[in-house]
Amino acid sequence: QVHLAESGGGSVQAGGSLKLSCEVSGYSGGLPLMTWFREAPGMKRALVACIESESGLIYYPDAMKDRFTISQDSSKTWLYLQIDNLKSEDTGIYYCAARDPLYCSDYPNRYPYWGRGTQVTVSL
Repeated sequence: QVHLAESGGGSVQAGGSLKLSCEVSGYSGGLPLMTWFREAPGMKRALVACIESESGLIYYPDAMKDRFTISQDSSKTWLYLQIDNLKSEDTGIYYCAARDPLYCSDYPNRYPYWGRGTQVTVSL
């Protein structure tokens, strides 16, 4: 059974940095496609970054290209999201999600596996 567990969230001041982690276990049948989603207050979950574990191919939606960096460790059991120059609009719950290695999709319902999320709160 696939298990995803996020950590690293917290309260930070605007302009600071944060690195989120997600431990991945139980995935069978190769290496999954991994993503980070953000659910801001009152908003739908939005894709932040996506990485195809086998090839290392990375995708960021246009709105997320500047301050977010997705990465994995060499064993592919840890997924990371570095967020720099944090802004108030980065506040929200950050989820890691996984699916079979097909393509990066912006739609949350394409991903069958989710962690419980980690809260990030950015204060001015």
